[in-house]
Amino acid sequence: MNENIVKRNGLLAKKVIKGLESRNMSGYYAETREDALKKALELISEGSTVTMGGGMSIHEIGLSDFLKNGNYSFIDRDKWEDKRAAMLAAYDADVYLASANAMTDDGVIVNIDGNSNRVSAIAQGPKKVVFIVGMNKICSDVDSAMKRARNVAAPINAQRFGLSTPCSKTGSCMNCKSPDTICCQILITRFSRHKDRIHVILVNDSLGF
Repeated sequence: MNENIVKRNGLLAKKVIKGLESRNMSGYYAETREDALKKALELISEGSTVTMGGGMSIHEIGLSDFLKNGNYSFIDRDKWEDKRAAMLAAYDADVYLASANAMTDDGVIVNIDGNSNRVSAIAQGPKKVVFIVGMNKICSDVDSAMKRARNVAAPINAQRFGLSTPCSKTGSCMNCKSPDTICCQILITRFSRHKDRIHVILVNDSLGF
């Protein structure tokens, strides 16, 4: 990565972390994917019950594979025959792993969901939520974060899941009401009432969508 981009990311991360702290959330900056993995494991005690949404960033830093093969009780919904039961089990997990569709530079987190299991678990249930967020997802304000979530993350995810939505064909949000829409619930996390529940690891990399 270009050294000027690295410098800019480091400076921007400081601003984001300060914003998170003002919102009763914890922020950390990882120079590499390996550093991000190390920090995440510091936040997840061995023996913990851990689960996750569909965040690609979690896979990309190697965290999901590590937890599946380590001394953790990992709820892997892909291996559960009853997917609803797996999703419900997430609400009582010690740690919920997630990424963000977008974040503002003052610490507001934006997520859009189809089934809404991910946004509901972020909002309430698991004792701790750990976000893995690439610096490519940082936006200047909530409006631009919403635009990123709807015009970048949503169309790519619709294409990834093979959904028949207008955005999967045009590449941008059409504000649709398609039966396949994944923009059913929008969660804006602007403050955590519970200290030490939400932790955000910012990664000096382009992760996820």
